[in-house]
Amino acid sequence: MKNQLIRKFDRSGSFFPTFFSNYLNDDLFSFVEGNLPATNITENDKSFNIELSIPGFKKEDVRIEIEKGVLKISAQSETQSEEKDENEKVLRQEFRASSFSRSFAIPENVDAESIEASQKDGVLQITLPKLNKALEDKVKKIEIK
Repeated sequence: MKNQLIRKFDRSGSFFPTFFSNYLNDDLFSFVEGNLPATNITENDKSFNIELSIPGFKKEDVRIEIEKGVLKISAQSETQSEEKDENEKVLRQEFRASSFSRSFAIPENVDAESIEASQKDGVLQITLPKLNKALEDKVKKIEIK
């Protein structure tokens, strides 16, 4: 089960490979990767740990969900600033919108009920604790009577 989280990402930030990811030159579409936050994934005896660099996003902007064994992390942020002169005429108005979405297939030995997340200094940290008990075999033998 070691290194189950560490796999090559496709351009959408997902662990799920696409048809094109195996056949297109990575340099050709490298500009797309600029929209995805830098990610570190580590493993120790007790947990898997994911760190995402998300400066400019507040914790209210970030959404973390688990659905059918997939950890989904997304965020959306919009900011707007306006400068006026003394006559209240708009001199400059700027706005910025940014978003991202990442998906990770989580191993079966993760305790999904105990996943924790925190954010500090522009880094989102997600801890996926491992189950304490050993996984049972998926194959169940049926005795013929």
